[in-house]
Amino acid sequence: MKLQLFTVDAFTDQPFSGNPAAVIPLTQVVEEEVLQRLAEELNLSETAYVSPKATPPATTQEDPWVRCSRFTLRWFTPTTEVPLCGHATLATAHVLFHCLGNLSSRLEFETQSGVLVARREGHHIVLDFPANPPVPLTALEETQLARLLKVVTGDLQVKHLLLSHTTKKLLVSLHACTREQLETLQLDTGAILDLHDGSLVKGVIFTTRGTQTLASSTQAGELDPSEYHCFSRYFAPWNGIPEDPVTGSAHTVLGPYWSKELGITTLRCRQCSARGGDVRVTVRPDGRVDLAGRATTLIQGYITL
Repeated sequence: MKLQLFTVDAFTDQPFSGNPAAVIPLTQVVEEEVLQRLAEELNLSETAYVSPKATPPATTQEDPWVRCSRFTLRWFTPTTEVPLCGHATLATAHVLFHCLGNLSSRLEFETQSGVLVARREGHHIVLDFPANPPVPLTALEETQLARLLKVVTGDLQVKHLLLSHTTKKLLVSLHACTREQLETLQLDTGAILDLHDGSLVKGVIFTTRGTQTLASSTQAGELDPSEYHCFSRYFAPWNGIPEDPVTGSAHTVLGPYWSKELGITTLRCRQCSARGGDVRVTVRPDGRVDLAGRATTLIQGYITL
């Protein structure tokens, strides 16, 4: 069996930055064990498997990758399948649009998190995702997570400590923290794995306010490219990812949080890991968010099984 393979840097237009993902187009059934072992072998934060919903009859010459606009999509980390991944969805849409020549302006992906939509918008790809607003911890949750919270917060000045139940992401909003301080923050991911089994929390988002002035925040096209509304970092050792470079699903949590804090609906966000990447988030009134970003293909090849 020979499978196509693409590796794509997502949420960036520069190679060796953003968040790398593998994308494997499938037109045949592959065993679950093989899907997971491939993701382990590739050892990227996410490997995406995409299949067209309608395959043309063998008697036609029509290419499903070119004409189809609806696909199934699954995401695997090196250790497990996950229900939602933004950067690998962006990478998949990029591969379909720019590597496989898909002619659609809008793609639909059937996933564990429902139908997700990706559309072209100039040089960007916009993902239509469910919003996952975080809420304060209950007293019971504070008790259950006490040991984890103590290590995660340490000596940091915490403004808000919130939890997105749908994504199991803990959001730690920091007070009086600069971008530079956030970039140098250290988290012992091995230690926190020993403190919690992942039943309530699967990832930790640290975030602080950016430098973007509200006066220039009214329209996404007018945002100063050197400034941001918020900065973040994301750690997910429970999914086999000590630190994720740029995380679309984390911005489904960050978007609603900072939209409420700043009183605006369109935010320019920077995830300031060592690789770094940009996400434009628009919080919609229908309980969803638009995540806009760019991507670049780094590797194309084949897997032989």
